[in-house]
Amino acid sequence: MSDQIVEITEAELPQNLKTLWLKALSAVEMQNHSYAISLANAVLKDAPGFLEARQLARKCAAQVASASGKKKKSGGMTALLSGGVSSMKLAAAAKKDPVSALVQLEKELEKDPYDPQINDVLFDTAMRLNLLDTAAFALETVRKGAPENTKLLHKLAEHYLLRDMPDKATDVFNDIVKQDPGDIDAVKGAKDSSARASMKKQKWEEAQSLDDLKKDAAQVAELEAADRAAMTRDQQLEKLGQLIQQYQQDQNNLAVVKQIAQLYEEMENWKDAHAFYDWAYQISNGDAALKLKAGQIGDRVANEQLKELEAQLEADPNNDALRAQVVEARQSRARESVAEAQKRVEQNPTDPQLRYELGAALYNAGEYSEAIPHLQQATRNPHIRTRVLLTLARAFDGKEMHDLAIKQLADALADLHAMDSTKKEVLYEKGLIHEKMGVADEALECFKQIYEVDYGYRDVANRVESSYS
Repeated sequence: MSDQIVEITEAELPQNLKTLWLKALSAVEMQNHSYAISLANAVLKDAPGFLEARQLARKCAAQVASASGKKKKSGGMTALLSGGVSSMKLAAAAKKDPVSALVQLEKELEKDPYDPQINDVLFDTAMRLNLLDTAAFALETVRKGAPENTKLLHKLAEHYLLRDMPDKATDVFNDIVKQDPGDIDAVKGAKDSSARASMKKQKWEEAQSLDDLKKDAAQVAELEAADRAAMTRDQQLEKLGQLIQQYQQDQNNLAVVKQIAQLYEEMENWKDAHAFYDWAYQISNGDAALKLKAGQIGDRVANEQLKELEAQLEADPNNDALRAQVVEARQSRARESVAEAQKRVEQNPTDPQLRYELGAALYNAGEYSEAIPHLQQATRNPHIRTRVLLTLARAFDGKEMHDLAIKQLADALADLHAMDSTKKEVLYEKGLIHEKMGVADEALECFKQIYEVDYGYRDVANRVESSYS
C-alpha cells in the first residue's frame, strides 16, 4: 500500500478532502492557526502526498510558536537532549511503517516546525515513500529555520543534484558557505552545480532556438563540427581517427575517452561504446552519470547479442538446439535486466528514469505486479511520461485489467498532439485492448485515426478496410 502513495495537487484531492482543505484555508484567513493545523492534518491522514497541506501546517505552526514567544531549537546539544529520543523512536517506527510515521511526525512538528532532527526523519520517511518534493520540503524547512545546521543543508543539496536540479543545489551550497565560509565541499559544490546549471540551461536554450546561437558562419561551422549526430559516416570515421590518436598519446584523458565513447554510441557500435564508457567511469573518480551510461550501453550490448541469436533462429526455424538457446538467453537476459536495473534504483532511488527502466525490465520479465509501482513513480518525469504510460498500460493489460490500461493510454494521448510514431503506437495499443474488451467501435476509431495519416502502419489498413466489407 505504501509504495502506491503519490504526491498530488489540490485539483486531485477527493471531494470530501477538498471540503476539509477549503475549511483549513478559511481558518488561516481568520487567523485560527491551531484549527487550520488540525484540518490540514486530517487531510494529510488520508492524502499523505498532498504537500500543500503539509506546507500550510508548517506555516501555521510557526505562527503559533511566534505568537506564544517560543524560540526554535538550535539543533545542538539541547535539541538532542530534548528531542533526540523522540526522533530516534520515530526513525525506528518509520522503517516499519512509514505511512503511519508521517502522522506522528506532523504532531511533533506542530510543537516545533523547525526541529532539525524531526525534519530529518521526515525527509528519510518521505524518501522511503518516494515523496520527493515532500522530502525536499522537510530539509527546506531546516534551511529556513535552522540554517546553521549545514550537515542537513548538504543533504538537501545532494538531494537536488540527484534530481537533476543543479540551480536549487547551487542556492543551498551558497547558503552553506554563508554559514561556514571555510566549508571547502560547499564552495566546490556551489561552483560545480552552478556550472552544471549553466550547461543545462544552455542545452535547453539550444533546443528552443538553435538559430539564435548560430549568428555567424564561423559559429555555424563550429557547432556543426561538434554535432556528431549530423555527421556523415565518413566524417564520423575521420573524427574517430583523430580522437584515437589523442587517446594513444594519453589513455587517461577523460575528455577524449568520453568523446570516443559518445561517437561510438552515435555510430551504434555498442560494444566499443560500452568499453570506452566503462573506462571513462574508471578514470573519472566515480562519476555517477558515467557509471549509469556504461550500464545502459552494457544492456544494449546484451540486447544486441540476443537479437543476433533470434535472427539466426529466424533463418533456421527448425533448429531445436538453437531455439532452446534463444529461450534460455531471453530468460537470462530478463533476469539480468531486472537485477541491473534494481541495483541502479538502489543507488539512486529518486531518479524517475531509473524507476522506468526497472519497471520496463520487470514488465519484460512478465512480473507485471512488481513493475506497476515503479512505472507509476516514473510518470512524474514529463520527458518520459508517454513511454512510461504506454508500458504501464501494457502491464495492466498483462494482468487483464483492461479498463486501467485504457486509462493510461488515454492520459498518454492527452499529452500527444502531432500524429508521430509515438502517438500511432499508443493508438494502436489502445485499439488492441478495446478489441479484447469487445468494444469494436472504439477499437476501430483508434485504427482509423492512424489509417487517415499512415496507410502502411502495421495492419491498420486491413483492419479498417475489412470493417467496410
